[in-house]
Amino acid sequence: MLLGLNCIPLNIYTIIFLIFIILVDFISLLYLAFNFYNNINVIIKNISSSDFINYNNEFSNLMFKINATKQVYNDYINSLQNIQNTELKNERLASVEILRRTVDAKDKYTRGHSDRVSKYSSLIGQKLGLCKEDIELLKIGGLFHDIGKIGITDNILLKTEKLTNDEYNEIKKHPLIGAYILENSSVFENIIPIVMYHHEKFDGTGYPKKLKGTNIPFLARIVAIADSFDAMTSKRAYRNSLPLEIVKLEFKKYSGTQFDPRITKVFLNILENDFEQIQKIQNEISYDINNKV
Repeated sequence: MLLGLNCIPLNIYTIIFLIFIILVDFISLLYLAFNFYNNINVIIKNISSSDFINYNNEFSNLMFKINATKQVYNDYINSLQNIQNTELKNERLASVEILRRTVDAKDKYTRGHSDRVSKYSSLIGQKLGLCKEDIELLKIGGLFHDIGKIGITDNILLKTEKLTNDEYNEIKKHPLIGAYILENSSVFENIIPIVMYHHEKFDGTGYPKKLKGTNIPFLARIVAIADSFDAMTSKRAYRNSLPLEIVKLEFKKYSGTQFDPRITKVFLNILENDFEQIQKIQNEISYDINNKV
């Protein structure tokens, strides 16, 4: 029954009384609503339109300051993160640079080798019309292409006599060692193919993976030519540097077998027509066997 009074017997008087109570409650609610409405109107009338405008302006200014402060804070945090990332990147570069210079310093006959390979590679890349990003990779990849030699023992690395088969097999591990050294740093991620594959040959007889032709990363093929050129034109403990004409013949002879023929053609053109750029690099980065710059 109504109001849950199912246990109370209802008569006409009880019903009238309940209706009366409900009407009183309803009138009371109407009165409260009407009174609230009047109070709101009084408040609105007592506030001028200029007060609303001032309030809105102050609120807008406050929100602007809050947003501006938030933006400054976010910019500050981003700047800190960028500084930290840059410092970390520089620290990693510095650490590997120490290793690279250690490799070069081991053998007085190969000092400056990586620096020259870096510049020769960049020069070839420019003549090939490569984008600046690829030229930068050639520059860095050339600098670190032999970093894996840090893991080769000195009695093999500095040996002046002919290497035994076992010793040569140890030497052939240096590209893999170099890639291993660099693989955990995103800074060097894009140069790892250069470090790992710069001793591959176009005919598939190189190392460490015996890649063939265009399966060899393009930038690694460039560094392979720069690396071989510097090896042939540098004085070693077991021989003098080769004359330029002999070097040219070697590249022509092994174009298409050891070296990419297209890159070889471009490099031979440099040797024929822009050799002064090669000489400039050699003059900038030259060490004699008495350790004098």
